[in-house]
Amino acid sequence: MNSLTRCMTRLLPFAIVGLIACPALAAQEVKVGYVNSERILRDSNPAKAATAKLEQEFSKRDRELQDIGTKLKASADRFEKDAPVLAESERNRRQRELAELDRDFQRRQREFREDLNQRRNEELQSLLERAQRIVRQIAELEKYDLIVQDAVFFSSRVDITEKVLRALNNGK
Repeated sequence: MNSLTRCMTRLLPFAIVGLIACPALAAQEVKVGYVNSERILRDSNPAKAATAKLEQEFSKRDRELQDIGTKLKASADRFEKDAPVLAESERNRRQRELAELDRDFQRRQREFREDLNQRRNEELQSLLERAQRIVRQIAELEKYDLIVQDAVFFSSRVDITEKVLRALNNGK
């Protein structure tokens, strides 16, 4: 959330109180809309396509990590079983190898998560930018004075999420 959005979010309750308190302003019709951004990110076709794209892009690495994890666990189990009968030098060597394999596995997992999160954020940012353009178009076409997202309460009368979803799904 940028600083302008945070500022507007803080000032919005005061603006609404001002509309209620000042009859001259309240006499003017104010058209307010609401967009459920969580629903946009979950239900829109572009969001589903982005999820499928990320799944395809990262599934191979995920399977490789799962295989490495399985092998590491099998090696650790084998070490635990063999440890009592191993010479101390052999036990220390295998313990160091396991620790090194575990560090490598942890590093790969961390890199995988970082790469996945970065790509997810890129895809979500692109989707959010498209959704915001659509919201602006709807606001201009239908003469909205204010469109809010992520409200604590909203009436279904002001919810324009379905319009945004339709526009996104139609590729606008």
